[in-house]
Amino acid sequence: MLDEAFAVLKQYDWGSDMAPLAPIEDAVAVSHDQAEVRRDLENRLIATLQSDASRDAKDYVCRKLAIVGTVAAVPALASMLGQKDYSHMARMALERMPAPEAAQALRDATGKVSNELKVGVISSLGSRRDAASVSVLNVLLNDGDPAVARAAALTLGAIGSVDAAAVLKVAATSAARDKPAVIDALLACAEALLAGQKQTDALAIYRSLAADNQARLVRLAATRGILACTSKQS
Repeated sequence: MLDEAFAVLKQYDWGSDMAPLAPIEDAVAVSHDQAEVRRDLENRLIATLQSDASRDAKDYVCRKLAIVGTVAAVPALASMLGQKDYSHMARMALERMPAPEAAQALRDATGKVSNELKVGVISSLGSRRDAASVSVLNVLLNDGDPAVARAAALTLGAIGSVDAAAVLKVAATSAARDKPAVIDALLACAEALLAGQKQTDALAIYRSLAADNQARLVRLAATRGILACTSKQS
């Protein structure tokens, strides 16, 4: 039945009846605890990605690989990151896959894809909260494209680690093009650090943002953060 379902899938579009694809849906459902089923299904999905299947079919495949994909699917998905029609769906799958190779593929792509697609790839690293991306993002903070630099800052905020905060602190005192994005990211880091019981690190950030040279709303947010930190320490 899977053979027939995958044959139909190659010509699939989102307006078509999904009933013929039910065997694929069933295989996804049972693959969680059946390794052999999962391997077979993943191999079929990868083969479809590498075929002349329709765009909607490949979109469907990426959605399924986000659930069942392993390191075996990473090369096929990574090869799509630089393609305008497929980049979004490929990174959606990669950002949900637990394999560290998926994160590496996204990091590698930041140096290969166009700026138009790079912003999305950077955002996917933020969705993964990929701590290993901090050094890559540090470089991208100074990118000539403001949208890329802003995405790098906000992704560092999403990662919310001590290392990410250190990079953002330097950017906040430098000639960063988008200071508001860097400040927003620093506040996000502080919030994440506070939630992770790292009150001392969070407090240092909040105090640096409570200075008189900061915008009023930034000072207010920093003051609230300081109060939250001190209440947890008491």
